[in-house]
Amino acid sequence: MDRILPPLGLDLLRLSLNEGTFELFWKEIVEKGLLLDKAAPCSFMCYRLLGAALPHLSLSELKMVLHGEVMLHYGKNVIATQLPGRVKFGPEMETYVDAFLENCDDPDKQLTVMKAFSTLTNQGNPVITSSWKVVRHLQSTALLDYVDYLKQMFLNPDLEICLELYTRRQNPEKILQPEQCIFRLRKWIVSRLASIIDNPWLKKDEDLVMDITRFIFFYSFFEALKPTLDIPETECLLQVPLDEDTRSATADSFFSLLNYLNCLPVLGENPEAANLNKKHVQGVTADGQLWIYCVSQYASALLSRKKYVRAVKPFTDEEREAWERMLQCVDELRKKGDKSQNMKLSAFQRLGLLIGIHLFKAPTESLELLKDFHHCMDKVLEKECKKKKKSADDEEEPEWVEVVVEILLSLLSQQSKFIRQACTSVFKQICSNVTEKALHLILDVLDPEKDHDEDRALLITDEGKKAKRTSSESESEDNSDEEESSEEEDEDDNDDSSDTEDKDGDEREGDSSAEELEENDSESETEPVDENFRMGLIKALQAGNALPREDEASDEEDLDDEAMMSLDENLAALFAEQKKRAQAKKDEKDQQRKEKILVRDFKIKVLDLIDVFLKKQPENPLVFGIIEPLIAVIEQTMTGKSDQQEQDFLQKTADIFINQLCKSKRYCKDVSSFKDKLYDMMERLVKRARKQTDSSVALYCFSASLYIFRVLRGNISEVPVPPVVQSKKKHKDDEQRDDQEQQGIPVGDLDIDRVKAIYQEALTEFMTKRNSALTGAMFVDLFVRFPIICLHLLDSTVSFITEGVRQHQQGQACLLVQKALQIRELRQSMTESELETLLKQVLSQIHKSLKTVNGFKVKVDQEKVLKCLELTSWVAKIIKQQKLNIELTNMVPDLLAMAQMEGFGRSVQLDNVYWNIMRPLGYSRPKKAKKQQPLVTESTESTKKKKKGFLPETKKRKNRKKVSVGQQKEITGSSNEQSGEGHRGKKKKKNRKRKISESGDKNGLGHSSPAKQNKVQSENTNKGKDRTETDKSKKKKHKKREHSE
Repeated sequence: MDRILPPLGLDLLRLSLNEGTFELFWKEIVEKGLLLDKAAPCSFMCYRLLGAALPHLSLSELKMVLHGEVMLHYGKNVIATQLPGRVKFGPEMETYVDAFLENCDDPDKQLTVMKAFSTLTNQGNPVITSSWKVVRHLQSTALLDYVDYLKQMFLNPDLEICLELYTRRQNPEKILQPEQCIFRLRKWIVSRLASIIDNPWLKKDEDLVMDITRFIFFYSFFEALKPTLDIPETECLLQVPLDEDTRSATADSFFSLLNYLNCLPVLGENPEAANLNKKHVQGVTADGQLWIYCVSQYASALLSRKKYVRAVKPFTDEEREAWERMLQCVDELRKKGDKSQNMKLSAFQRLGLLIGIHLFKAPTESLELLKDFHHCMDKVLEKECKKKKKSADDEEEPEWVEVVVEILLSLLSQQSKFIRQACTSVFKQICSNVTEKALHLILDVLDPEKDHDEDRALLITDEGKKAKRTSSESESEDNSDEEESSEEEDEDDNDDSSDTEDKDGDEREGDSSAEELEENDSESETEPVDENFRMGLIKALQAGNALPREDEASDEEDLDDEAMMSLDENLAALFAEQKKRAQAKKDEKDQQRKEKILVRDFKIKVLDLIDVFLKKQPENPLVFGIIEPLIAVIEQTMTGKSDQQEQDFLQKTADIFINQLCKSKRYCKDVSSFKDKLYDMMERLVKRARKQTDSSVALYCFSASLYIFRVLRGNISEVPVPPVVQSKKKHKDDEQRDDQEQQGIPVGDLDIDRVKAIYQEALTEFMTKRNSALTGAMFVDLFVRFPIICLHLLDSTVSFITEGVRQHQQGQACLLVQKALQIRELRQSMTESELETLLKQVLSQIHKSLKTVNGFKVKVDQEKVLKCLELTSWVAKIIKQQKLNIELTNMVPDLLAMAQMEGFGRSVQLDNVYWNIMRPLGYSRPKKAKKQQPLVTESTESTKKKKKGFLPETKKRKNRKKVSVGQQKEITGSSNEQSGEGHRGKKKKKNRKRKISESGDKNGLGHSSPAKQNKVQSENTNKGKDRTETDKSKKKKHKKREHSE
């Protein structure tokens, strides 16, 4: 469907506007004419007329059009096309509105259009998205009026002014109540207000951002009692009160908005804002204050005005004290920050304010985190005082980063998406100051060998199902109350799935819980009998004389009633105790399973910090300390049992390792101080790759070694060297050698002998060991990326063409040599004599390898020959280009003999490469004779027809008539035989006539007039119809006879 308005429609629209009859044209022609046609092209033409008319209409005409039937019909189209496979007009309408708002200078018209589309609702929810990008073209006055309109609709929602629509699919009985429609409308309005701040293309000032933030924060956690001028949000009281669902949705929007404010660039066009933006400062106003600090000041003002404002969930005394202490601590940090701008103080401010504002949503969790925050702050201040007293020689690296990292790790244990994003944003600010110890704190969380350390214990609580890191100081208290806490945790674990905020965590937990339950069932079936329970059961039976003792004879007398009652009581107590033990074991396994899920989820969150560090600090030397821990995580995860959560963890770790580390374009430049450590790490990584049993894990180790190789090589320019003029004269070889040394492959400060020894050993193992985790693709990557090492490993690689342990290794050696010869820098670094010697050696090895081929019965032999021939073809190409004195005639007999082997022509690729080599040697490719199709005779046709299908002969269409005739013969006798013969006789006559007519046509005698031919054709068709009718009647009669019989 063409997205173009027909010229006629556009001309009629302009004509009606020029003559002043637009209203008549719109109502009579468009709404009562074109729109009534239910065809999609007609409806889309009406929508395009609406979009094209917007720039030409007056304010009154805009209101008439945007509240009419076309607008209502467009809304139904938007709702209906949400299903897959429908043609959507929404994007096209967005382009019309976007162009109108961009070129319109009248704020009233802009506001009218935005109001109209915002009030086009379906059960209270507007049909346009809350993040509609057309708002970026609004002028400042129109934007302010639009924001005020949205706020008024939130406070006093009026569904009557909305253009409400319903689709055919919506059941009238299931239409939502007005309260539900108001909830949907308010939820959309809050998202619309937040998206105005999120829109990076929209020009906005700080007052507007703060106004929207205050509005969303106020109606998330507070309610107005009396109006006051100091708090504008109290001046307009709610006509429809807010319910809990609306406040919860508003709170979620506020925290997502707060997370965006922490990353918001400085607004304004003044020099101060431009200077801060050059420094990439985010999350602050033009005067340097944090946005989150401004929000906390507003919250503090609301808490102090109890006569006018009341919190929905009032703070307790303890929570209010923690809030005040947090503000006091932040003020102290701000005073110190004014004297000397320090990233450390800014990070602590952000942390404290984030935890403090989270008090309004999760007070109990935030209260504990605030205690930890104040405890860490006290330590930091004490250490700063001690450092001031120390001399300059005794100063050490700052440890405040370690404290911040510990707080971030404790915050990441919370099941909150906002906390996770906040921790990531804070870590972005401090990652440039991260020390080695702070980085090890993060890596220790991912270390699989330290999962069961005592100082990293995990506790499950009923409030947030959080995994909390406890320090070694609190271990004694935990040990003393171990029994009580375990009982409480067992009771709380039954209800710990009620209050969760992270949906992804719940899905992973549900998937893994099903698998664990299956494992528990299988274990319970194979669980051995408890010996203690068995001995207790024997003693109880012997005490009740129900079971004879070993030293006593068996007594067959029955027990009396009292003895039976006492025995029943003893057995009931014994089985009840055993049931408690089994339940305790089951609860313990369930608790371990939940702890395991929480640990995995916690590790997935901690990977965000590693990802941020590698993105922000790729040139930091601490990056090298991340390589081996990530490889250890990949090894441990791939070798163990894997559920969906474990696979997600592995996938994320592998993506970070490959994309952010190994493929990073930026890396550490100055490694002179720890170069030996990098060589040792390269050797360890290559050995680690060789020891693996899984080639996928070995690939990660080998890729890491290549990353170290690139760092050690340094910033050597890889600009192609201009080709050297080759000479055939021998006396110029020495001069050419000197020139090539000057412009050969640069080595830099690389210890090429040590690197060569490392990769030479790996290459030898790959070529001589049958079950090696190394692959040919690894060495291809090594050769292509680093031609310098390729030059030193080329001789040994050539020898492996014949010395490879298997055909696969020999073929891979050919591939490596081919990749090496394709590197132009490598060929240019060699003299003509050296290149000629190398190529002769390569051809000699290929010749020896091809002599060992006896056939193509195995696919491995075919692949090996293919690689050899491809290498031979490339060598021949180099010889032709360089005009070297090398001949391939000694290989011709072996190549001709190989072509006669059985199975040679099965592979088309092998055949093509073979003749590409033989054609320059004077051998032409034989043409394949086309297979002649055998003449089709009647006997062959009959045999082919007999083989078709699986139906019996009597059921086939061609034999049905024969069968019916035969059955009629048996039933009716000779009269039917005569009729059948007569019928066949008629057929023969008709066939004779047809043959005569065909022969006449061929001889040119059978042409007649068109009228006569039409008459004959009509007679033939009528006769054919009569025959089909008679055949049908005969079949019906035959079926009736069979039924009667």
